[in-house]
Amino acid sequence: MCDLVARTGRHLQRYENGRRLVAGCIPFRYMDINDGASDDEQKKLVEVLMISSQSGPGLLFPKGGWENDEAVEETAVREAIEEAGVRGDLVQLLGFYDFKSKQPEATCRAAIFALHVKEERASWPEQSTRQRSWLTVPEA
Repeated sequence: MCDLVARTGRHLQRYENGRRLVAGCIPFRYMDINDGASDDEQKKLVEVLMISSQSGPGLLFPKGGWENDEAVEETAVREAIEEAGVRGDLVQLLGFYDFKSKQPEATCRAAIFALHVKEERASWPEQSTRQRSWLTVPEA
């Protein structure tokens, strides 16, 4: 059983110019490639973590509502824990993108960070509704 609980509701949700503000991350890790090279020449492979969508087929990166009581970085970290069950260090802001919400005529603006994963939990708040998949960058 998970000791964390996901936030719900939109009463603390931030909006800007009619757009719902969200934050998320691209969780990543480095994997050693053992191709017979010496330890000094060991190559690293970057893998990213994607999660299943709750609204249909496909994979996505964890993201969710930026709330009034949080900094945007806190939201990105919280969503990684709630949706993907991972913790780590935010490396940098990668940028922003706009997308259409599930709500008719609604749009969102997402701030996306790179998150270097340090811990992958066995249980997390949304594990009953999400699957997680580690993929290489070309696969993602």
